[in-house]
Amino acid sequence: MRIVELRPSSWLGLWLLVLGHAHSSSAAAETLKEALARAYHGNPDMNQQRANVRVRDEEAPKAAAGMRPKASISASVGPQNSNIKIPAGRSQLTGQRTYMYDEYVGYPRGATLSLSQTVYDGGRTGNSVRQAESGVYAAREAMRLTEQATLQNGAAAYMNVLRDTAVLDLRKNNVAVLEQQLLRTRDRFAVGEVTRTDVAQAESTLAQARTELYGAQGQLKTSVANYRQIIGVEAKNLQPAQSVEALLPKSLDQAITVAIVEHPGVVAAQHQVDVAASAVKVAEGALAPTLSVAAQLSQQYDSFLGSPATRQFSAGASGRLDVPIYQGGAEYASIRQAIEQLGQARFNADLQRDSVRASVVSSYAQLDTARASILSGQAAVKAAEIALRGVREEAQVGQRTTLDVLNAQYALLNARVALIIAQRDRVVASYAALGAIGRLSAANLKLDVVAYDPTAHFEQVRGMWLGLDASAAH
Repeated sequence: MRIVELRPSSWLGLWLLVLGHAHSSSAAAETLKEALARAYHGNPDMNQQRANVRVRDEEAPKAAAGMRPKASISASVGPQNSNIKIPAGRSQLTGQRTYMYDEYVGYPRGATLSLSQTVYDGGRTGNSVRQAESGVYAAREAMRLTEQATLQNGAAAYMNVLRDTAVLDLRKNNVAVLEQQLLRTRDRFAVGEVTRTDVAQAESTLAQARTELYGAQGQLKTSVANYRQIIGVEAKNLQPAQSVEALLPKSLDQAITVAIVEHPGVVAAQHQVDVAASAVKVAEGALAPTLSVAAQLSQQYDSFLGSPATRQFSAGASGRLDVPIYQGGAEYASIRQAIEQLGQARFNADLQRDSVRASVVSSYAQLDTARASILSGQAAVKAAEIALRGVREEAQVGQRTTLDVLNAQYALLNARVALIIAQRDRVVASYAALGAIGRLSAANLKLDVVAYDPTAHFEQVRGMWLGLDASAAH
């Protein structure tokens, strides 16, 4: 039985050595960037958030409708049968009341065209448009947050599959080594070199290794399923991945400065402040007068009782001025409420800045920890390899027990697993740090994708006065 000895000169070399069997098939291997490009285009969370932005785009033309003209046509038609009884005084002969009778049978019909235009509404429409546009900008930043989360989760899922594949490979190799160790121990027991206790220890260790192997198989299945959920395809022939530390600011202070300005959570919160500020002005507009003009054209046929062949045409225009004086105080309560909501939005913006700052500090700390863990892990693997060889040699001359050999084997296994985990953590932490400063995007990662442009749909619909189809901008 040939035992694979891992002596990585670099973290990339370890991935290539441990996962070399994953690249021996004829199928094309997939890189991390290719996987993230798949997620960028096909992830349901991304597509749902893009649709949400397009939904919010429509708020702007809805708000602008307040100062646009309005027109309507109303028409009516239907048969009418009327019997009329009209008092005609009293009979001179009998003194009884007399009546005149008439009957109308007609088909009255007509149509009315109404036009209206608001001339002044206290600035409510203009402020509503600005409020809607700020809401659109906030939705775009929420979409950027989703993009960051998707790319970060995609990178983690990719690296988890690599990690768990490597760990599973080590577990399999460990089981194979322990099986050979058990055979040798039984042979030595047969000739009296070791005791039954040594055989039991070898059997126990092998059973534990098999249990850990089954656990590694289950973990890999879970990671593969999560990869499929985020990326959209099965994980096959994944290549080793590099970290994105080169895209990060060199110092923590620089990273915090960038994050406070560029992070989509902070930018979205600032846009929500603008939304709330415009809402205050909209509420204040309820105290302002409203001026509007209207015109009406009407054509009616057979509309007079007793005159079945009549025709009536009318046209009129009017101006209307509404000056609010007091409406129960609801408008004042709405203004006060809007002011408090503005204060709340400002507090939320401060909260987002503090949260982003903490996230940057945490992500940089995790990245530093991963780097240090790789260095110590490489040293631990090298030392464990030397120790295992020494213990085996000493066991052959009776200076070490079987348990000493098994413990040294497990120490090497655990050191290799820890190193693999640290290498995975470094890549994932670099993506997390890039997301923490707000620069984790398809553009910055240079993914081979056509970037989604949220402005195309907005520019198309913001000036639309009518029409239902805006799909060309999707």
